[in-house]
Amino acid sequence: MTLVLAATPLGDSRDASPRLAEVLAEADVVAAEDTRRFRALATTLGVTPRGRVVSFYEDVEAARLPRLLEALRGGQTVVLVTDAGMPSVSDPGYRLVAACVEEGVGVTCVPGPSAVTTALAVSGLPPDRFCFDGFAPRKPGERARWLRELVDQPRTVVFFESPHRLAATLSEAAEVLGADRRAAVCRELTKTYEEVRRGGLGELAAWAADGVRGEITVVVEGAAPRAVALADLVDEVLARVVAGERLKSVAGEVAQAAGVSKKELYDAALKSRG
Repeated sequence: MTLVLAATPLGDSRDASPRLAEVLAEADVVAAEDTRRFRALATTLGVTPRGRVVSFYEDVEAARLPRLLEALRGGQTVVLVTDAGMPSVSDPGYRLVAACVEEGVGVTCVPGPSAVTTALAVSGLPPDRFCFDGFAPRKPGERARWLRELVDQPRTVVFFESPHRLAATLSEAAEVLGADRRAAVCRELTKTYEEVRRGGLGELAAWAADGVRGEITVVVEGAAPRAVALADLVDEVLARVVAGERLKSVAGEVAQAAGVSKKELYDAALKSRG
């Protein structure tokens, strides 16, 4: 009685692990985003699934859930695969995982390729703190609001984009985030025509204007810390002290958030307080 999320190769079938081949062969049910692509992968891996194979793409997720849960409750093993990468990460799977968690059904994972971490690793941008935003919003208004949220985002941002919207998204990103904000466009990762373009958003927007094909993952540098005037921080600290908070604790909290010396801020607030 276990749901297995199985990561599949992004493009090169040699990235498949022996464990992936094993679980695909032994599963009671394989739920595949695209059954034809799954069978092609199975053939390439030399795997003959002994269980039944059912489709599990976005438009049928809700309809398939009851039968898959029934199979799991009956003690069967269900393996979920998507076209490439990790199921449920901007792919079908989240609803099934959530339903299993709610019902106490076991969920495990066969780890493997992920476009998110692959793009982050090759981007040349800081990987220590990052966030993943799925697909960039399609509608211009929503995309503009989303980009404004990234103006002060200190973490590296990874997102997916379709090739026919890439130029527009990069152009808007250059306007909102700055043409010099560093980024990387990763195209067709692990495939024959893999390409990683690095540069400022303005430069990348000009490159993409000629048209780009393939699966796209974009990585954008986080915002540089803004310089904060110590006097402004002192005003904030004193305002909170007047409201009843302790000077020492407030100074420490504000200093940590602003990335300045706690002692320097405390001494400045103490002096200003008189």
